[in-house]
Amino acid sequence: MKLIRPFAMLLGAAALVGCDKNAVQISSITAPASGASVKFFHFGLNAPQVNFYANNAKATAISSTTGAESTVGTAYGAVAAGNLYTALAPGQTTFQARISATVDNNVPIASVASTIESGKSYSVYLSGFYNTTAKTVEGFVVEDPIPAAYDYTQALVRFVNASPNASAMQLTARNPTTSTDVVIGGSIAYKAAGAFVGVPSGSYDLTTRAAGSTTALITRTAVSFLAGRVYTITARGDMTVTGTTAVNRPILDNSLNR
Repeated sequence: MKLIRPFAMLLGAAALVGCDKNAVQISSITAPASGASVKFFHFGLNAPQVNFYANNAKATAISSTTGAESTVGTAYGAVAAGNLYTALAPGQTTFQARISATVDNNVPIASVASTIESGKSYSVYLSGFYNTTAKTVEGFVVEDPIPAAYDYTQALVRFVNASPNASAMQLTARNPTTSTDVVIGGSIAYKAAGAFVGVPSGSYDLTTRAAGSTTALITRTAVSFLAGRVYTITARGDMTVTGTTAVNRPILDNSLNR
C-alpha cells in the first residue's frame, strides 16, 4: 500500500477540524485516498523552517496545542508530514513554501507551478541556496511513477539530484558481501529524477559518481532495500562542504515511497 497522509487538502467532502490555525481539511481515515498524492521535501540549503501550501491552502503543518498557529515548520533535511504523501485535488497547482517562524511569518520563499493528475504521485523539493536578502530558494517537482502492482521479488529504487552545485551524477548500489554493483539508472542532472530500477533485497553501500568517472562524490553505507518496497535516494547538500558532520554536507537521503 502506498503511504498516504490522511489530509485531503482542497477536497470538498472534508471538514475543518477544530479552530486551531494549523487545522487542515481532512477526509475520513477509513475513506480511500483520492486525487493526486504529493510529498514535500525541504532540501533548501540554509533556508528557514516552512509550511507547504498548494494553491494558498495549507498542505503541511506542525500540530499546536495552544490554539495558536505553531511557529515550527519543516526544517532543512526533513520530509513534511512524517514522510507520507498528502492527498490533493488534481489540476494546475502552485506549490509554495512559507516561513513558519514569527519573524517573516507566512512569507513565501519558493513558488513552483505544476499540473498534477488524479491517481498519480509527485514529490515537491525545496533546493538550491537560500538568498537571505531576497528571501528566496529554488524548488522543483518530479513525478513519482510508482507501479500499481507490487513486485515481491525485488525492491524498486530511483535517484533524484537535489544538490544545486553537483554535476550530473549516477547512483550505484554495491552489495558489500558479494561486491555486486547495481547501477540505478543513468546520469541525473540537478532537479531531475531517474527511473525506478529493480534491486534485489539486501544491504547496500551507495555511491554517486560523475558520468565516466571512478571518483566517489557522495557515499552512504549500509542502506537496506526490501522486496516489494519502492525507494527514492536523493542527493542533497553543498558539494563544496567537506566536513563529515556539517549540516550542509553532501548527503544521500533515503525516502520510502511505498
